[in-house]
Amino acid sequence: MKILVVEDEPEMLDTIASALKSEQYLVETASTYETAVQKIHAYQYDCILLDISLQDKQTGLDLLRELKALDKTEGVIIVSAKNSLDDRLTGLNLGADDYLAKPFHIPELLARVKAVHRRRKFNGNNQIDAGNLLIDTEQRLVFVEGQAFPTNRKEFEVLLYLVTNKNRLVNKSALAEHVWGDHIDEADNFDFIYSQIKNIRKKLKESKANVDIRAIYGIGYKLFTE
Repeated sequence: MKILVVEDEPEMLDTIASALKSEQYLVETASTYETAVQKIHAYQYDCILLDISLQDKQTGLDLLRELKALDKTEGVIIVSAKNSLDDRLTGLNLGADDYLAKPFHIPELLARVKAVHRRRKFNGNNQIDAGNLLIDTEQRLVFVEGQAFPTNRKEFEVLLYLVTNKNRLVNKSALAEHVWGDHIDEADNFDFIYSQIKNIRKKLKESKANVDIRAIYGIGYKLFTE
């Protein structure tokens, strides 16, 4: 899962980012409204953790308005010291999925993130399947006919993204950006994606999964069930 944390308090930003990274999430950060706007225009996220009180002329609520104007579908959790009913209602009316007041316990934050992701991506379920392949998004495990399917962190993210978009063409640049984040801008080519796809295909074949990942030359990939 790819998450953007928008928070102007450095210590809080580091605390939240570290907690999310410990859960194997891909985490990007923004400490100003301007940086956050640039990121939401350039990238797609599964979830955004948003502080209302940014040290800019614009607030987190303005960022919510920008997301709405862009017709973005990211799940948004407002994380803010402002606990007034007006701010909460305004945020929810602008499209936020949840509101968590500071101070909070990290386990609660992580639980909220997982809940929003399940509702947004998997209709509230922890599991998603394709053919005889099953992915447990909560435990980050993959099974084929009930047998464990070994993946490293990147392979899991690539496979989950393809399964989530099964039967749809996935652009290779979109896949790379989703799994590797904005660091993808530093890459010279997509060889690292080819390597991950090659490894996944080999494991799918060895485990007798009835799932096929086909390359669409020059564009990207499609995952089909046989």
